[in-house]
Amino acid sequence: MSFILVQQEADALLAMEKHYTGAERFTFPSLDGALRISLHSEAMREEFNLDITRGRIELKKNTFQLRAQRAIVLARIDIGGAPHRNPDGEEMPCPHLHVYREGHGDKWAIPLPIQFSNSKNAWQILYEFMDYCTVITKPIILQELFT
Repeated sequence: MSFILVQQEADALLAMEKHYTGAERFTFPSLDGALRISLHSEAMREEFNLDITRGRIELKKNTFQLRAQRAIVLARIDIGGAPHRNPDGEEMPCPHLHVYREGHGDKWAIPLPIQFSNSKNAWQILYEFMDYCTVITKPIILQELFT
């Protein structure tokens, strides 16, 4: 099954204000852990998923992504992983940002934009990613000692 958005729709979904409406507090995943958090548009018409995934062995490997319509990746940050090769052959080192591109989905990566800090703190980058994705009412994600 193929999920395709025109670029204007993808851009509108990424720019749309998103809210966490639950009361649960979350803990930043430990190594090899994952967390999925449901978000909604203000009018509750659109549902989004914020996915947080940690590497199995490499402490610094993290992936944060925002999905719409359950399967369409609108934006994803990869930290501490292998370089990514774009469809044109250009290699993009980590950290990098994938943003939905019509006809290519999340296959293209770019360097992290300047609004992301130079921090080595994945938890801080996660909150900057939520800002980038227009998450207005953010879930509470607690840091453990060694995250």
